[in-house]
Amino acid sequence: MASAQHNGELYLPTDPEILKEQNYYLNLLYDFNQLRPSDSDQRQRLMEQLFGDLGEGCYIESPFHANWGGHHVHFGNYIYANFNFTAVDDTHIYVGDHTMIGPNVTIATAGHPVLPALREQEYQYNLPVHIGSNCWLGAGVIVLPGVTIGENTVVGAGSVVTKDLPANVVAVGNPCKVMRPISEKDQQYYYRQRQIEWSKIQLKKRLELNLIKYWFY
Repeated sequence: MASAQHNGELYLPTDPEILKEQNYYLNLLYDFNQLRPSDSDQRQRLMEQLFGDLGEGCYIESPFHANWGGHHVHFGNYIYANFNFTAVDDTHIYVGDHTMIGPNVTIATAGHPVLPALREQEYQYNLPVHIGSNCWLGAGVIVLPGVTIGENTVVGAGSVVTKDLPANVVAVGNPCKVMRPISEKDQQYYYRQRQIEWSKIQLKKRLELNLIKYWFY
């Protein structure tokens, strides 16, 4: 049964063995959501118990919601998730380094058959989600099962991502579509006609390398 949960087959999530393991992580998640923001050490300890993988410097605002408490979520380094992040993590969700997740974002891996007779019997299937490094998912974004989002891509607020998105683009809409590539103009303006004052920006080495890559688009 556990293999069906992670290989895209139809299975019954109400299987007693599955529910027993799932409830263990849901109880930990409940404890996490009761902590004060100042309880930073305990927050970190619980996140390390909850997540499948947790890199350095990750932070999640409470409340955090997850079908498996984050047990099937794999975070790289320095990931930030804002309030009401929902991970429907019945199977695996992979998120790369330095990705930002806005408030009320949902990343879903679980789906249900269209056929009513199968839904009535509570059948489900799961498909993994992959999100690259240095992405930004704006407020209210929904990412559906099986989707891959390439590195550096920005997904606009309220978008519903139903299909894969390439790297290095800005994508928006429902269904979400590529609006434009990230380009040289983005090195001049951070928002509409608001210019980046580079003399006031303290660059880290990683950012310098990314800028060089974009200059040669």
